[in-house]
Amino acid sequence: MAVMVTGGAGYIGSHAVKRLLEEGETVVAVDNLFRGHAEAIDALGAVKPGTLHFSETDINDKAAIVDLMTRHSVDTVMHFAALAYVGESVTEPLRYYRNNAAGALSLIEACDEVGIQKLVFSSTCATYGEPPKVPMAEDTPQSPINPYGWSKLHVEHILKDYAEACRVAGKPFAYAALRYFNVAGSDPETLIGEDHEPETHLIPVILEAALGTRDKIMIFGTDYDTPDGTCIRDYIHVCDLIDAHVTVMNALKPGDERFYNLGIGKGYSVREIIESVKRVTGKEFTVEEADRRPGDPAQLFADPTKINTELNWSASFTDIDEIVRTAYRWFESHPNGYTG
Repeated sequence: MAVMVTGGAGYIGSHAVKRLLEEGETVVAVDNLFRGHAEAIDALGAVKPGTLHFSETDINDKAAIVDLMTRHSVDTVMHFAALAYVGESVTEPLRYYRNNAAGALSLIEACDEVGIQKLVFSSTCATYGEPPKVPMAEDTPQSPINPYGWSKLHVEHILKDYAEACRVAGKPFAYAALRYFNVAGSDPETLIGEDHEPETHLIPVILEAALGTRDKIMIFGTDYDTPDGTCIRDYIHVCDLIDAHVTVMNALKPGDERFYNLGIGKGYSVREIIESVKRVTGKEFTVEEADRRPGDPAQLFADPTKINTELNWSASFTDIDEIVRTAYRWFESHPNGYTG
C-alpha cells in the first residue's frame, strides 16, 4: 500500500514526502511543477531508494490520478496541491477556484472511483477570515475574506458532503481538514527547504534582507492594538506541521471527520521576527515603516487545545529563534534556492 502526496514537490508537500519515507511508507508524489521543484524530488529520492514514485501530473487530470492510485495501490491521500497567494487569488479568482476547489473535486472523484477511504486535507486558517476573537479554536465562525480562503472552505464542504454520502451508502470515508497558521522553517538537515517565486512569507523575506538579496524590509502598520504596534501571527515549524499530519493520518478510523487548527498557540509580532532574524544571523539590514495593508488583522494565533487533547499532539518548535535558525540554514546552504 502507498500514500499519495499531492503537491509533493512544493514546500510543505516535500517535507511530508520526506517524513513519510522516513516512516517506511511507499510514497506516490504528484506535482505539476508549476510552483513545485523537481530538485526537491531528486533530493528526496535518496532518503529511502525505491520507495518514492514521482509523477509530473496535474490533479485535474482525473484519469491519470486514477491510474497512479491503481498502479501503486494507494490507500491514503495527503492533499497539499494548491495555489496559495492571497493577493493573487483576489486578482485571479477563477484560477484559484479551478485549481484549488475543482482540482480537489477531481481528486476526491478519483478516490471514489478507486475506493480510497482516507484523506488528509491541507486547509488554512484563512477559512476563518477576520475572527471575532483570538486565540482561534475550531468552532470559530468560518467567513473567508478572499477567494483563497473560500476555495479551501469549499473543499471542506465537499469532503463533508461526500463523507456523509459514503456513510449512508455503508462505505465509510475518513478525512481530516487541518487548518494551518503561518508555516515556517525548513528541514533541519537542509535536504529540502522553502523556495517560492515570488517570496511573500515574512521569515524568508527578512532572511533575504539579512543575506543581502533584498534591499530592505517593510513593516506594514505600526499602530495596531498590540504590544509593539505591529501584527502578531502564529508561526508553526513545517516539521511540526507534518508531524501533526502523520499523527492525524494514523489516528483516522473509518468514517472519522476531524478538524484541527495547527499552530503553536502563541503569536510573534513583525518586530519580534525581525529581531529574531538579527539574533540568529548576526546581521543588520534596513527596516522601513509603511501604512497598514487592507485586510491585515492585528492578531491571528491558534488555540491548539483540541488536537492536544484528542491526539496528545503539540508543537516541539515553540521558540522563534529555533524556527528562524532552521530557515537560515537552508538559505545559507542554498543561496539561489533549488537552482544553486
